[in-house]
Amino acid sequence: MEREELSISAGPPEDTFNLAYWIFFLLGAGYLVPWNAFITAIDYFELLYPSGHIDYLFSIVYMIPSVVCILLMTFFGHRIPAALRVNTGLVLFIAMLVLVPVMGAFFIDNAKGTQATYVITIFAAALNGVSDALVQGSIVGSAGELPPRYMQAVISGTAASGVLISVLRLISRAVMPQTQSGIEASAYLYFIVSTVIMVLCIVCYNLVGKLPVLQYYEKLKKSPLESIYLLGPGGLSDQVDNQPKAQVLTGSETMENVYDTLNAKKSVSYVHVWKKVKWLALALAFIYVVTISIYPGHITEDLHSSYFGDWYAVILTLAYNLFDFIGKFLPGSSKFMIQSKSFAIGGSLARALFYLLFYLCLHGPSFFQSDSVVIISTCLLGFTNGYLTTVLMIIGPKSVPIEEAEVTGILMVMFLILGLASGSILEWVWVL
Repeated sequence: MEREELSISAGPPEDTFNLAYWIFFLLGAGYLVPWNAFITAIDYFELLYPSGHIDYLFSIVYMIPSVVCILLMTFFGHRIPAALRVNTGLVLFIAMLVLVPVMGAFFIDNAKGTQATYVITIFAAALNGVSDALVQGSIVGSAGELPPRYMQAVISGTAASGVLISVLRLISRAVMPQTQSGIEASAYLYFIVSTVIMVLCIVCYNLVGKLPVLQYYEKLKKSPLESIYLLGPGGLSDQVDNQPKAQVLTGSETMENVYDTLNAKKSVSYVHVWKKVKWLALALAFIYVVTISIYPGHITEDLHSSYFGDWYAVILTLAYNLFDFIGKFLPGSSKFMIQSKSFAIGGSLARALFYLLFYLCLHGPSFFQSDSVVIISTCLLGFTNGYLTTVLMIIGPKSVPIEEAEVTGILMVMFLILGLASGSILEWVWVL
């Protein structure tokens, strides 16, 4: 034990070139890139299936399997190694991303989809939802066991995926003609780029665990010395990262105390963890109920501009994704990270005001229907979504002991996906 105590008490090794941080960033981007590719290529799918209502179906068939899978993951996922869950999800992502362009190139003629290809496309979207739950729950759970910057990296990556696909859409729309061949080429571009990112994710995920900084925290989690890695009721401490672990112990603490604490711990109870983080999880769900019930459906389909024309939806999508990314990136700096649970929960509930704002953008006075007000409102929707999501996802795992951090991460993801699913159903209110 002496050698292990010395290695842990020396503090975490440096994350050289921030390699682990950027790998978690890539993984965060990776598990949402396929979804963004599907919804961004909606012009292509509407060309193939003009009466299939595929834009609304995508949200439903993606979210429902994702919710079911994350529920199963919550209660039975611990029986399957995280590496197997993540690698399985990433491989399924690749299979579905390759399936769509291959099917379009070899089984669809003159941009006329068949009943069979329609069903396969819907199935591909549903299987992507399953893959999302497998990958997202595991990645967020793993990041929850690490210092907060790695959770911030994952959440920022999710926003970066939206920015990337939006930029690709902007470029493809500017460069490629809005003809059958141009729309097909744009869609293939989205799926090819997404496939490349998935391959990179597989490689990086299987390498990140070998980095010294990750091995250190894995050893810390399993060591009796993990008890000194607690903050208040048991969260990860930013201060601990910046000083040797031995300095955290008080004079009255001994290794015997640490062993006693470790031996007293029992297996993680989901009910016990839920009681600690329920308001944070519900606030996170509400964020996405509000967001998804407004964006993308209402914003991209119901709001129009005589000045920007067909470019309006593209501009609004880019505006949302860009400010969502900014909101998710800012908490990476302690200057912009709010630690207050009350602020995070209250801010999440206050986002209900966006319903009134976007109703006015659609039916209100001419001032609210102006392009500038709509664009600013969309930016605010994206920024608050990104910022509050990141704050809640960081605070959640920090509110519990390290051995409960992975379960907390999975619970938070479960309620995030429940919010997404609820929002995708609620968005039909705008249609009705």
